[in-house]
Amino acid sequence: MPRSERSPLLLAGLLAAAGVAHFTAPRTFDAIVPKALPGRPRAWTYASGAVELALAAGVALPRTRVPAARATAAFFVGVFPANVQMAVDWRHRPAPLKAAALARLPLQLPLVLWARGVAAAGRAGRH
Repeated sequence: MPRSERSPLLLAGLLAAAGVAHFTAPRTFDAIVPKALPGRPRAWTYASGAVELALAAGVALPRTRVPAARATAAFFVGVFPANVQMAVDWRHRPAPLKAAALARLPLQLPLVLWARGVAAAGRAGRH
């Protein structure tokens, strides 16, 4: 299968795995919910997990791929504050954990670009 055909399925798999993780290990995600958000962190954890699962389904299906991939790019931008919160909260942790938290920050850009690329390929008819 050419890369352009695999890319949406790989993105969908990443989203699905992350979405499932929000429900199987919610405390990990609760801890990085920005404190400025109203309500309980667990509600945000479950909501973002459900969104990731919905986006995964949308990206996996050729018929909904373009709008779902666009929404995925926006989602990746929207969750960036959680990554910042994690980097701030983990600044005094052991070096490997601190490095992992910091590495998540620049990782958002390639994720956004990947989702945009999937949308562009879908628009061009390369599902």
